[in-house]
Amino acid sequence: MTSTHENVRYAPEGKPVEHTPFSAASGVEGAVRMLEGRWKLVILFHLFGGRLLRFSDLERAIPDISQKMLIQQLRQMEADGIVTRLVHHQVPPKVEYGLTAWGQSLCPALDALLKWAEARPDGQDG
Repeated sequence: MTSTHENVRYAPEGKPVEHTPFSAASGVEGAVRMLEGRWKLVILFHLFGGRLLRFSDLERAIPDISQKMLIQQLRQMEADGIVTRLVHHQVPPKVEYGLTAWGQSLCPALDALLKWAEARPDGQDG
């Protein structure tokens, strides 16, 4: 797990990577950029837990999103390696969306962020 302390380290498969405050901030900005978009987090929360949903299921689950925007957000997340698109060759065509293992690994980080936001002291501006 990534640490944002001054001695930032990330150790995938036991290989330590040292970060400076600048490189850590830059890395987090890149991650946040991948999740930018009004609907990306909502889509993610619908797909967490290994769920595979058809495009129409996502449309029904998120009634305020336009078809164009849903397609755009799914394509961006697919290009970033967060979402996978599974095409079943049948008539009529069936397409399902799910999270890659890497996309699913966002769940604990987003849960931690939610808990952090809920712990905000009362009376804070923002």
